[in-house]
Amino acid sequence: MNSVRAKKHLGQHFLNDKNAAQRIVAALDTSLGFKQVLEVGPGMGILSDFLLQETAYQTFLIDVDDESIVYLADKYPELGDRLIHGDFLALDFAKHFEEKMAIIGNFPYNISSQILFKILEERQHVVQMVGMFQKEVAERCVAKPGNKEYGILSVFLQAYYDVEYLFTVKAGAFNPPPKVLSGVMRMTRNDRKKLDCDEKLFWRVVKAAFNQRRKTLRNALSGVVSKDRMSDNALYDLRAERLSVEDFVQLTNEIINVL
Repeated sequence: MNSVRAKKHLGQHFLNDKNAAQRIVAALDTSLGFKQVLEVGPGMGILSDFLLQETAYQTFLIDVDDESIVYLADKYPELGDRLIHGDFLALDFAKHFEEKMAIIGNFPYNISSQILFKILEERQHVVQMVGMFQKEVAERCVAKPGNKEYGILSVFLQAYYDVEYLFTVKAGAFNPPPKVLSGVMRMTRNDRKKLDCDEKLFWRVVKAAFNQRRKTLRNALSGVVSKDRMSDNALYDLRAERLSVEDFVQLTNEIINVL
């Protein structure tokens, strides 16, 4: 098989800019000590070519596309069972990976949020992620409090990772070209083993706060804790987009004590 046909229903846009591919792979920080890297959605292997040149880690590839798997198995016979035919969103990490690993990819834009939430679920394994996303999604992930792009994804990712926007890639670098600009970002696990609060309640508070982001938290969180149990903490008088991760942790601890 000489090539793989990009499939719209899989959100495939194959990167064909080797310089961009090399920069993406070079953004992995091997000093973090991971020995395994998983590439998600390798397509025809433009990132894989550079990953497989590295000796600091073992490279694994996962793709749900039958045609890509056939192409990649022929191109990289040395991979063996490190070429995984399956859905990343359903992947059992413990079956394939050690405690520390990294993820890389030119991710399908139609499931980018689901991919990021999967990484959050596997945060005890995933010490770093370098990936290509739709530019506005990457900007949302790195946004800080007070920015209109700041939202649920920003808070959840920044609770557990240091998130950086690296560079922008134009549509012409892909086949077929997407109708949007693309952005490469890097997430590096922070030192928190867990948050200093009830994590389930934290997630509930953040979601409730942003689901009614135009309201102050005193109103937006009334479904989580009744107003008569809220303190005079000034954070309640702000909108969700003004609060940092630490502010949400503080509120979570306050709320759990009155529930």
